[in-house]
This record gives sequence, structure tokens and C-alpha cells, in this order.
Amino acid sequence: MAKKILIADDESHILHVISLKLRNAGYEVICARDGQEAFELATSQLPDLLITDYHMPCLSGLELCHRLKHEPTTSHIPAVMLTARGYHLEPQDMQQSGILLMISKPFSPRELLTTVNEMLQKAA
Repeated sequence: MAKKILIADDESHILHVISLKLRNAGYEVICARDGQEAFELATSQLPDLLITDYHMPCLSGLELCHRLKHEPTTSHIPAVMLTARGYHLEPQDMQQSGILLMISKPFSPRELLTTVNEMLQKAA
């Protein structure tokens, strides 16, 4: 069965590029355009991985990850945070929010796919 990945980003071109790359690699992809929609989808769909932008309407990526980490049904979902270049989170913030990795925009979709593959293999 295909692993399920939730992508949350308010920029439609980013959603399109990432979802296309992941679908072509055999993943099931769910997309959200803001943090609140992503939270609702995560709690109902229980993805294997979350890829989220930091800056989004309704809930930031950090708020989203923090909420998911503190929900019993979603606390296990690992997250990758996409950020503007040069933005940085403290290691304790990442750990408390379930964020395993931060990737600066612009990023290589191929490198993101490699990262996703590695993260999901480790989790298996």
C-alpha cells in the first residue's frame, strides 16, 4: 500500500510541483492550502508524513506541527518544514513539534523526494 503524504502550502505552484513529484514516485498525496485545512486532513487521513510551509494562513506550519504532536492520534506523524532561506528554528522547537528536518526555499524537488524516501524507510 502506498505511503500517504500530506503537503501544506499556500502557494499553489509549490503544491503542484511537490505533489507531482511524489505521485510520480508512487506516493498517495493529500494537499492543503492553509494550516487549519492541513490539521483537519491530518486528523482525518492520518498521513505517514507531513511536508508543510512555515508561513501559511490560519495556522503557521509550526503551530500546525505543534498541534499535531499534542494530539494522540497524530503525534507519531513526522514533519518536514519548508522555510524561507535563512529562517531557522531552535532544536527544542523542532523536537517539541515533531519536525525532523527544515528545507529552505527554493529547493530541489528531486532532493526533497530523496529525503522523503529516506525518512519513510527509517520510519518503517
